[in-house]
Amino acid sequence: MIIYIKKIVLACLLISLSGIATAQIQVKSLPVSAELKKGKESQFLDGPSILKLKDYFVWGGSAVKGKDGKYHMLFAMWESGPDKDSFSQSWVLESKIGYAVSDFPDRDFKFQKIILKGARYDGDPEAWDAQGVHNPHVKEFEGSYYLYYIGGKDPGEEVAPDVDKRNRVQQSQQIGVIQFDAFEDLVVGNFKRAAKPLLSPRTRVKKNNVVSPSPEGTVAKPDNLIVVNPSVDYNPKTKEYMLFFKGNIYEPSWKGVHGVATGPTPMGPFTAREEFIFDVRMPDGTLASTEDPYVWFSTKYNCFFAVVKDFTGTVAKSEKKVLAILKSEDGIKWEITSEPLFMKREITLENGQTIHLDRLERPQLLLSEDGTPLYLYCAAAVDNVNPKTDGSSFNIQIPLAVTPAN
Repeated sequence: MIIYIKKIVLACLLISLSGIATAQIQVKSLPVSAELKKGKESQFLDGPSILKLKDYFVWGGSAVKGKDGKYHMLFAMWESGPDKDSFSQSWVLESKIGYAVSDFPDRDFKFQKIILKGARYDGDPEAWDAQGVHNPHVKEFEGSYYLYYIGGKDPGEEVAPDVDKRNRVQQSQQIGVIQFDAFEDLVVGNFKRAAKPLLSPRTRVKKNNVVSPSPEGTVAKPDNLIVVNPSVDYNPKTKEYMLFFKGNIYEPSWKGVHGVATGPTPMGPFTAREEFIFDVRMPDGTLASTEDPYVWFSTKYNCFFAVVKDFTGTVAKSEKKVLAILKSEDGIKWEITSEPLFMKREITLENGQTIHLDRLERPQLLLSEDGTPLYLYCAAAVDNVNPKTDGSSFNIQIPLAVTPAN
């Protein structure tokens, strides 16, 4: 199967910018080099376009082309096995960040080592990221690399005796950043760990089972309870960096919402704005639930784009839990495109087989210099991975083709 993202508006389609009409384009996902396999408990994909490790869950990966011409990926990983907690429990408590490298952008990534663990492993159980580190997002700005990631700690049972450890840790999650000049430095530990997070939640609104709740009557901001899943890019219009993040609100059940913070450098300091962004509404007027944004600025078309996981299908105007695309002139006010479905939860293999996936999320892109998507990296699982301990999740690398639309 070839997935067409018709009139994707990667060019702010049919809109005139600076007096020049933009061309319509479409993006196709190309077949991946992988095959479907069956383990003792689960099906999974394996092959050149899959990063999967024995005795580990593998999750979201972010890649850049290095100064050495190789492709460098940072990804989430944590131990699996019959004596370990299930996926849904263990990612919060045990996630680490691994490093892999390849000569190619879409295959043959080879695991090198774990480069970052929770600070408790280094003897600092009180650090903001003591328990675990997760969801890496790597970018290059002006010759330096920046690893944005989320981390959490256990504030202790005495802080919230009615909240279990997993939820205490999850409610503590925030975003940090590490700057480094070369991946060789990252491998040998030649970097300064983030001493404090880039942003902290300004509100903690939840009816029950909440750590350190805000006073009754507080109105939740976009950075409610947590600040996670970073996506960072430079805004050439305002000459500032934009940090896009997810928070959680409850209306009455959980949903992911988003905000943006701005700052003068890739390391901030960042100041969160008040607006909820990706402001797409459900029929009842409440915000549609999304997460995992990848946001980038296209110099070719002079606008921002974002790919998000759409829990309800409201953004993509499609089935639930697909990837949807939005556009923005300024990174603040967003709108869905005329064809907002970016990708369904299915993959085409080189043998022509279509594989339907239970999970396809954490989208990260490798872009051309002008902001054209070239490759898509996603965390994935064929079967429902939440109750599993078998390490059946993986990262998939998907080549993309951009062509003029008919």
